[in-house]
Amino acid sequence: MRTHEQPATDSDLADTLHARGQRATSQRLILYRALRELDRHATADELLRASAERLPNLSLPTVYATLELFEELGLVRRVAVEAGPALWDPRVDPHQHFACRSCGRVIDLDVPARAGTAMAVARAAGHAPDSAQVVVVGLCRDCAHGPADV
Repeated sequence: MRTHEQPATDSDLADTLHARGQRATSQRLILYRALRELDRHATADELLRASAERLPNLSLPTVYATLELFEELGLVRRVAVEAGPALWDPRVDPHQHFACRSCGRVIDLDVPARAGTAMAVARAAGHAPDSAQVVVVGLCRDCAHGPADV
């Protein structure tokens, strides 16, 4: 599997987990499937609710632990936007985010992230950065234009 390619099926995810020395538990498969099916940036709470029918005994700490493992393995990205809980992004390819300060939506921007500059600045300051993310904040198209005038 290429660096930014996402597992498309449970079988692909199981293969990826096994190749990286991890077990493909039903909880891991169901949580990853829930994130893919939501098809948006989701909080751990939203993923817990989305998985509740299939995993009624699933706990929030288990959801967080699983998401953090997925992040370590490069299967998801944690997106931090101003105040509020972390969002989990099923897309791991280079892209930026737009966060609407009115409705709270986080929208993918299909522009290659220009993280190189931020990484270089951090290195020049003596830090050892692993990654950088760009989050543009403002009003989304819907909130900026409001309801259509009739």
